[in-house]
Amino acid sequence: MLANYLIGLREGLEAALVIGILVAYLVRTRRRDLLPSVWNGVGIAIGVSMAVGAALTLGPRGLSFTAQEIIGGSLSILAVGLITWMIFWMGKTARFLKQRLEDGMERAIAVGKGAILAMALIAVGREGLEIALFLWAGIEAAGSTAAPIVGAALGLATAVALGALIYRGAVRINLRVFFQWTGVFLIIVAGGVLSYGIHDLQEAGVLPGMNTLAFDVSDTITPGSVLGTLLKGIFNFSPSTTVLEAVAWVAYVVPTMWLFVRMAFARTPHKAPQQAVATSV
Repeated sequence: MLANYLIGLREGLEAALVIGILVAYLVRTRRRDLLPSVWNGVGIAIGVSMAVGAALTLGPRGLSFTAQEIIGGSLSILAVGLITWMIFWMGKTARFLKQRLEDGMERAIAVGKGAILAMALIAVGREGLEIALFLWAGIEAAGSTAAPIVGAALGLATAVALGALIYRGAVRINLRVFFQWTGVFLIIVAGGVLSYGIHDLQEAGVLPGMNTLAFDVSDTITPGSVLGTLLKGIFNFSPSTTVLEAVAWVAYVVPTMWLFVRMAFARTPHKAPQQAVATSV
């Protein structure tokens, strides 16, 4: 539930920031007549995201066990790819997000209302699709529908509230730090989802090694215990993990974490005193 809350919070806050920037730009440039196009795009994006989530949840039902496992494993790996791309994209562009969106909005205004709607649809829809896919992976891994959905819904509600407060200037958040540390956490979560996807493909017979275990701590951490449930719900940890699952987790988490930390936590170079004085003048 915590992992899904964080995903909902992070993705929802990104969407809220995008909407806030677009709306603020139109208000500031006295183009309020174009606001309905933005809200229409947001509404369509939400509808499409919910439809995709419903299709992912209801679509595989009625299929054979093997087909369900293949679909589940493949979509879990796809979810890891999307969440990884999102983490690095936001870590790299967070500082320039406002300028990029405002430049894009100005170009969309020149084209027409349809372009403004499409811009809002794509910007918000991307976040919604990522939430739908990663939430579905969380539901499959947890074996429960209620907890992941409640967690994501609470995260989205928090994001909407924070977005509104940020827009009104009532609260300030160091977004760079927020995206840094949520990125670190989500890389570990994504590693667990990847392992789960590998496990599904092993159960379907697509990948080998289903009975070759790297470790089995089921006697110490029983699946139904409080600790087992927490580890499963947050990190998709399995007490009995195959060699291929463990290798996939390490091969993903270690280099991804190293690259992300190196990029996101890099210090912004300070300007030389001469340059600073020249700029101020």
